[in-house]
Amino acid sequence: MKPLKDLLYGVALRAVSGSTAIPVGGLCFDSRKAGSADAFVAIRGTLSDGHDFIDAAVKNGARAVICEALPEALQEGVTYVEVADSQQALAVMASNQYGNPSANLKLVGVTGTNGKTTVTSLLYQLFKAAGFKVGLLSTIRVLVDETEHPATHTTPDALSINKYLAEMSQEGVEYCFMEVSSHGIAQGRTAGLRFHGAIFTNLSHDHLDYHKTFAAYRDTKKRLFDDLPPTAFALTNADDKNGLFMIQNTRARKYTYALKSYADFRAQILEQQLDGQLLKIQENEVWTKLIGSFNAYNILAIYATASLLGLETLEILKLLSGLQTVDGRFQYFISGQRITAIVDYAHTPDALKNVLTTIGALRTGNESVITVVGCGGDRDKSKRPVMGHIASEMSNTTIFTSDNPRSEDPETIIAEMEKGVEPQHVRKVLSITDRAQAIRTACKLAAPGDIILVAGKGHETYQEIAGVRRDFDDFKRVREVLEDLASEEAGNRNSKR
Repeated sequence: MKPLKDLLYGVALRAVSGSTAIPVGGLCFDSRKAGSADAFVAIRGTLSDGHDFIDAAVKNGARAVICEALPEALQEGVTYVEVADSQQALAVMASNQYGNPSANLKLVGVTGTNGKTTVTSLLYQLFKAAGFKVGLLSTIRVLVDETEHPATHTTPDALSINKYLAEMSQEGVEYCFMEVSSHGIAQGRTAGLRFHGAIFTNLSHDHLDYHKTFAAYRDTKKRLFDDLPPTAFALTNADDKNGLFMIQNTRARKYTYALKSYADFRAQILEQQLDGQLLKIQENEVWTKLIGSFNAYNILAIYATASLLGLETLEILKLLSGLQTVDGRFQYFISGQRITAIVDYAHTPDALKNVLTTIGALRTGNESVITVVGCGGDRDKSKRPVMGHIASEMSNTTIFTSDNPRSEDPETIIAEMEKGVEPQHVRKVLSITDRAQAIRTACKLAAPGDIILVAGKGHETYQEIAGVRRDFDDFKRVREVLEDLASEEAGNRNSKR
């Protein structure tokens, strides 16, 4: 147990009722999990307000309450602390509770609309291959060196972040690579963390349901760089129109990377094939299994980060060539019928366009591109017609289907996607609400040599419909369907003999 005042170090206090010298067992922000001698932090959420559950937390044993507005009735023997921002207070207190673990390792944050998971996951791969103990906090995996924990959010809550970082520190982890989402920054989950560096990948249309305007979304991302210390590095994509804006006010050492612009770290694509691409980074050539210009940017960001963290150039190049693709990120296989199936997490207009552009560059003849795509429910609605437009324009056949409709009517989501289809592309579009049936239809339409893209869910192994999660794996499903169709075809041929 620690004195409450120690946990409050660095938190801006407005008012205190009671003693801050009392010992506190732990922190919580869910009144149902409040234990004896805990400090309960009342958070204002989108669906509920923790201030409504202060009395419940005290009844469950909490001896301290941190809140933005003191309740009218104060319980005897409980210390109440009023702060300006409960979410930020929770993050700072969590860091203090676990001994400020981010200061004990080199924490690198990655932010941007697309590429966060790929960059963090491959940096983890690269530094593991280089012989270091490494941590990863990403959308798809949380790793404390080789110990895996379930990943639930792009950026976990502040208590979980510091718990993982403390575990990493105890295990001797030297580097940790962390996805930093705009939600995580806006909700103060990263407050109190000491970043050794930060990377900006790109910025495009996403999360406007939460941030309301693109400017607010952009400015939230920028806060990661604004808060960096002078000892950190700030690495940004100079080819993105918001790249230099991100680092204009940072106190950190500034570095840029680019394929098209002048930058500290530069690369160009020399050759592309389905199984990889040849890049020239600075003055050296390297073959990577990841394809597409978007992955060229990711690889260059990884090269630059490894260089800034002190690895030697030749070692970095060798390690880059051995990196494996990330689950659900341009993950592909070629069936026995010579049909190429690609599964990608592309769930934003820019990401979908990048993947279809890459597929277009790989086509060698008259292959048709069949795209299966949907949009998530209870999320940014304004991108739905944009994604419908991109998919229908850049594919020979497009099938609109359910993604994770959540609490929304999936047919309403599909209708909003259809609004983006131009008249000349209407004949190329099918709408099939059931995702499994949509994938099966795409596979039945495909001829030898054709390319099927299943976009939107990538690594996810579930589908959320009406608030219920059901097992669903795009990669597994498309592979099974193509194998079943091949077996049916073989059986039909045998029966005709």
